[in-house]
Formats: sequence, C-alpha cells, structure tokens
Amino acid sequence: MASALDDDEISKDDYYSLLNVRREATQDELKASYRRLCMLYHPDKHRDPELKQQAEKLFNLVHEAYEVLRDPQARAIYDIYGKRGLEVDGWEVVERRRAPAEIREEYERLQKEREERRLQQRTNPKGTISVGIDATDLFDRYEEDYEDMVGGGIPHVEINKMHISQSIEAPLTTKDTAILSGSLSTHNGNGGGTINLALRKVTSTKGWGEIEFGAGDTHGPLFGMKVFRNLTPRFFVTAQCGLQFSSRGMRPGVTTVLARHLDKNTMGYLQWRWGIQSSMNTSIVRDTKRLSEVSFFGTVVEYGAERKISRHSVLGATVSIGVPQGVSLKIKLNRASQTYFFPIHLTDQLLPSAVFYATVGPLVFYVAIQQLVIRPYLRAQKEQDLEKQRESSASNIAKKKQEAEAVSQKMDSLFFTFTLSGLIILNAWYGKFVTDNSKRHERAKVIDVTVPLQCLVKDSKLILTETAKSGLPGFYDPCVGEEKSLKVLYQFRGVMHQVLSGDTEPLRIPKQSHRIDGDT
Repeated sequence: MASALDDDEISKDDYYSLLNVRREATQDELKASYRRLCMLYHPDKHRDPELKQQAEKLFNLVHEAYEVLRDPQARAIYDIYGKRGLEVDGWEVVERRRAPAEIREEYERLQKEREERRLQQRTNPKGTISVGIDATDLFDRYEEDYEDMVGGGIPHVEINKMHISQSIEAPLTTKDTAILSGSLSTHNGNGGGTINLALRKVTSTKGWGEIEFGAGDTHGPLFGMKVFRNLTPRFFVTAQCGLQFSSRGMRPGVTTVLARHLDKNTMGYLQWRWGIQSSMNTSIVRDTKRLSEVSFFGTVVEYGAERKISRHSVLGATVSIGVPQGVSLKIKLNRASQTYFFPIHLTDQLLPSAVFYATVGPLVFYVAIQQLVIRPYLRAQKEQDLEKQRESSASNIAKKKQEAEAVSQKMDSLFFTFTLSGLIILNAWYGKFVTDNSKRHERAKVIDVTVPLQCLVKDSKLILTETAKSGLPGFYDPCVGEEKSLKVLYQFRGVMHQVLSGDTEPLRIPKQSHRIDGDT
C-alpha cells in the first residue's frame, strides 16, 4: 500500500497520470477513474498516521486533477500549456463559456500579445527615419534663362539629407536603466554616425538623473549629464551639461529648459543654451486635439494636425513658417515605436502660395487617401475578421441557439405565472437593429427574447448587469461580431413603456424615462 501512495511514482503536474487515464479519455472514463481513486486514497480508510497523511495529500491532488479535466475549457488550456497555463496571467480573462477550440485560439493570442508586450516593455525600442526634401524649386525658380536649359521646365526636387537613429533600453534594477542608441546622418553628400550609452537612475517619483557617454566619426568623445525634475504638478525643469572632445580641444555646453502647463491644452517652454551654439528660445505649444498643434518658437510659427489611421499608426502634418527659415511642410508617421519623418523645405521666403499649398495640399491628399484607400481597407479587414469569427463560432452558436430555444420552451409553460405581475414584458428583441436611413439596405438580425426576459422579472423589477446579454438564459448571439442591442416594450401599472439598451449597458426596468408619451 505504501508504494501506491509514494509521491515519486505519480507526477503531481500530470493530471492524466494522476487519474490513470489516457489523454483522449471521455468524461465517463474520467468520472469512473476519479471515483475509484477516491475510494482508494480516502484518508478515512487508513489508520496509520503516515499513510493517512500521504493519502490525504494524494486525495487532494486527484480531486484537483478531476476538477480541471472535467471542465472542457480548463482542459483545453491544460493540454496546451500544462498546469502552469492555468496559473499564468491572462487565463482569467478568457471567456469560459467558449468552446475548447476557441479557448485554445484565444489563449494563444493572449500569450503572444503578452510576450510581445513584455519584450517591448523590457527593451522599449525606438527608431526614427528622417528624410529631408528640398522642394524650393516649386515656388522660387529662375524665370529667364533657366527655362531654356535642358529639363529646365521641370521643377527640381531632391533629397538633400537623411537621418536614421535607433535606441533600446535594458532595465538593470527597478530604478536603474541602461540606454544604448546610435544614429547615422548625411547632408549634401557628407555624413557620419554616433553611438551613445546612457545610464539613467530614478531618484524619486519627481525626477531622474542620467550620465551619457558617446563617440562619433565627425565629433570626438562626449561625456554628459542630464537631470529632470518636477518642481510642481504643472512645472518641470531639465538641465543638461556636456563636454565634447575633439582635435580643437575640449568644448563645454549647457542646456536648460523650463516648462510649464499654462492650461489644459497649452505648454510654455523657455530654453537657454550656452556653448558651441549659444541661444535663448521661448515657445508656446497649443494642442487642441482638433487643430493638433500651434507653436511659437521665437520667429517661427507652426500649426498642424494628427490623425490615427489604424490601431498602431498615427499620421501627422505640420506647417512651419518663420524668418529666415521660410516655409516648410513636415509629414510624420508613427507606427508603433517607429517614427518616419519627412521635412519638405518649400521656400526660403514667406510666399503666400507656399503657405496655401502646404496647408491645403495635405488635407486634400489625406481626404483622398482616406476615402479611396484607408476606409475600403479597414472595411474589408473588418468583414474578413467578422467572417473568420462567424466560421469559428458557427458550431457553438448553433448549439447555443438550440439550448436557448429549449430554455424558452420550458419558460413558456411558466409564463402565465408572471402575467399578473405589475411589470409585464410585452415584446423583447435582441440583436442588430437598423435605425440609420443610409443603411436601409442592411437586414436587421434579431431574435425574440420576450419569454426569457419575462422570466427574469422579480418583484416587478428587471435588472440586467454590465455584461453581454447573449449569455442570459434563453439568449444567443444572432449576429457574431456586430453591435447588438436589446429593445423592450413593456407595461407597468397599465402604462406602456419602451427602451433600447446597448449589449453591455446595464438595464433597470421600470423607469419613468421609458414611458411612451401620449399613450395614456
């Protein structure tokens, strides 16, 4: 008997071995094996204290194994990831009412997203690609002899500079981080690169400090320090100093930036720089969400807008006007942690035509792309996702429909007991309603849930929580992946009421606001 209770002969993490069944065992086989082992390992069957303790331990393990394998959803997760899969973060958010195949697919998706997110959080990679374009020939051209030259009638647009940078972070402790970054730049045929290593330490909840070491082929070794500090919730300061070593000697530099929230949408900056290029700048950045940004940098004015075009992409355009910079159009695309930047220099002078085309051109281009490319693509992508979702859940929906119809038939026989109640559900529909005149060609997809809903009435009240209503008794999902609502026509104290509620919105009936005016 002692050998039967030896822990070394049974793996605690192999539930199939614990129950002595094959991995393809049916529910009946699991139940039969579980009952037999419970009788064998029941602690009350052993008088010896040591054997009784071992039996109790194995009895609990067998019970744990059976509780997992009897649940199809939990068994699906266990078959893929083992016991650890039931304990890791994410299992609790998987909807347990789904079929095992859907559970596997959902859990794999969660695991993949979690690993990507964990890697992203640990390294926090950031990259920037900037391509400078000189398009001054479009607005500021020679008008005489230039046109007589070969190709002189075609404006000359060229790429005159490019910059590529990349950085990654490596957390050392909860407060210390190492940051490795590098960059390559070229301008009018001349270029170079740099590499930097920074060590950042969080000193408190209000600030951090950083030490930086760098080297490059165009500049000598660099040593710098940077400090960030929140002085108040609306006011912060950054200070940076550095020493640049080159063949010309050691060149120091200091930069200080004071920033303050002027209001909810406005930031003010005061920057002082001393060293190779000494200067002092003031700027005001206004972010209204509609007109994304309006900034003032001394004699430079910038305004622009940003728009999210997909789940991970943001497209923005900014017009910069100043003296002596002229007019520039800056186009920026953020894709996850990567930034693509295209500054287009239009003219060195303040020409109204350049300002007009820099402002109107991106708007027209965006609207055209939005209508002709982005919206059709997103619509097709949504339809494709819906189709996959319908195919994967078709068998489960058919089963749910049968169960809902069976429940409704059983409830129907009890319906007469509720008709004397103060609250009477006259008609109830659940699904997709077509209320927009522009979508009249679409067909409504609803099911009648009058009887199941009436059976949920208690003490002349009906209360539904903030959960998808397709899981209620007698309900099922008539349109997978589409927005659904619940429409209820009911009578309370002889007065007609009506309400339309979203699928996940809480609902409480009766309410005075549901009363149908004029029907008295």
